[in-house]
Amino acid sequence: MALSRLNRCFLTSLLFVVTGVGAVHAQSEHPIVVFVAKKIYTMDPGWPTATAVAVRDGKILSVGSMEDLQPWLKGREYKVIDSFKNKILFPGFIESHGHPFLGGTLMRLPLLTHYDTPNPYGPPFRGLKTREAALAKLKEYESALADPNELLVAWGFDSVVYGGHLTRHDLDKISSTRPIIVWDASEHFAYLNSAVIKQRGYTSGLAKKINGVQLGSDGELNGQFLGTTAATFALGDFLKSRSEPEQAKKSLDFMIDLSVQGGITTQSELVLGIINPEGEARMYSEYFNDPKTPMRLVAVSDIEGLNAAKKEKAVDYVLELQQQSTDKIIFRGVKSFSDDSFLGFGMMVGNPGYISGREGIFINKGEEFVQQLLPYWKAGLQIHIHTNGNLGNENTIDTLAKLQSRYPRFDHRFTLQHYGISTPSQAKRLKALGAVVSINPYYLYQRAEINREHIGTERAYLAARYRTLLDAGIPTTMHSDTPIGPAKPLEWVWIAVNRFGQSGKTLAPAERITTNEAMRMITIDAAYSLGIDDLIGSIEPGKFADFTVLEQDPYQSTPEKLRDIQIWGTVIGGKVNPVRKIRPQ
Repeated sequence: MALSRLNRCFLTSLLFVVTGVGAVHAQSEHPIVVFVAKKIYTMDPGWPTATAVAVRDGKILSVGSMEDLQPWLKGREYKVIDSFKNKILFPGFIESHGHPFLGGTLMRLPLLTHYDTPNPYGPPFRGLKTREAALAKLKEYESALADPNELLVAWGFDSVVYGGHLTRHDLDKISSTRPIIVWDASEHFAYLNSAVIKQRGYTSGLAKKINGVQLGSDGELNGQFLGTTAATFALGDFLKSRSEPEQAKKSLDFMIDLSVQGGITTQSELVLGIINPEGEARMYSEYFNDPKTPMRLVAVSDIEGLNAAKKEKAVDYVLELQQQSTDKIIFRGVKSFSDDSFLGFGMMVGNPGYISGREGIFINKGEEFVQQLLPYWKAGLQIHIHTNGNLGNENTIDTLAKLQSRYPRFDHRFTLQHYGISTPSQAKRLKALGAVVSINPYYLYQRAEINREHIGTERAYLAARYRTLLDAGIPTTMHSDTPIGPAKPLEWVWIAVNRFGQSGKTLAPAERITTNEAMRMITIDAAYSLGIDDLIGSIEPGKFADFTVLEQDPYQSTPEKLRDIQIWGTVIGGKVNPVRKIRPQ
């Protein structure tokens, strides 16, 4: 039978070569689609612009003019899509640090945010400007609940703008009987009222067991769970309840629809498994592998969640997870934390520190940090580190230096995520160590003029040092960490190019970058930072056919108008996705 099958294969191949029979059939299974645009920016420096791109099997076949495409099109059937003939195509925009499930979950909660919070299905939530307004809004939410025992969880309380952390006594004034949890804007602090503390049986002894659990002057729990470790502990059960399929899908739909409206074609999850590694991986796989999901995802596993759930098998688990990657969801690498939040001043700021004398929070530091990362480093995994203050950044850089000295690696793409307050000398060290940096531009635009009263003008205005990093030769990208900032890549570009604050004043103008440098940061450089620039980030043959479709050309825009450019929609693997502007049924 084997010989017979071999002969049949040989005869079929011979028939194809001699007569061409089968060629039409093969092409019909793999049709070619050509997208024609007013202009295509490829982000390939050797072939920077085009007017047509051919796509087959969801991947780019060729790019250039229609004449350039002829070697692939001649003698073959193909379809021309000219819907974009008056539009501009870029490689699909990339959110290099996101949290689709958490972001969608938070923005669907009762909101207490200082800044407007976007809604993909309607007008934004209008921000609350004072502590009094935030507490009045919380009382409004509480009064609207019919069941007196229903848990109320609200998100977005801005402890810096609103004059300090909440305590259980503040929340007890809203209700001492209904369980209430307020999650702060940074996502790193949680505040519990007395009803929650009593319901869960928490006592003062918890402060010795969980880093960040605070006691009041009376020695009892004051309701403050400060820092990512304590906040995750306080909110874990709530997040598990929101990860049930129906709720999870609503949160993911919310975030993905918002992302498409921003022109994003690849999202990222930078704390996969922080509560439940296997459950979260399964949830994301089911959602993103659905052909109807107009988005790819890069999922990076949280080290603390891994170590808690998998212990000595954690590294093997990540390596096995990476083998489960598909075209739509790519599992890659791990993430840990150096210091705490930028927004809530959990970050570690070195000498001269905070003007008020307050202190930040180290989550991992010193030799313990090195030992936490070393198994993942030696396994060849890419590592991302949440790091914010200049002291937190120094801790992260020292840790990378020790990893390199003990087990040298090339092209490791160790990435510092956020990198809020930094120095030129740190940039030089990062270059020498081969690191990558990803910065949140909203640390400048939304926070600099607030932060000057707390850390000084120059440090506040020099947040997000894009020019310093580029001049040092460091691969640099940007992100929103939604819901910390909106999922609007063109607004990120606008911030980095202009360096405007909320007042409209230009802050640290020497740190401005060009439009082209900024556009690279949301395309090819973002792909590089996630370790997938062989798959996405530029319009090159062999890569996924992911495009962002714009109504106007950023390179023909004035810097001040960049964020006003309209997003028509996206293309994912050759499938067109116009922006969805109505609530899904």
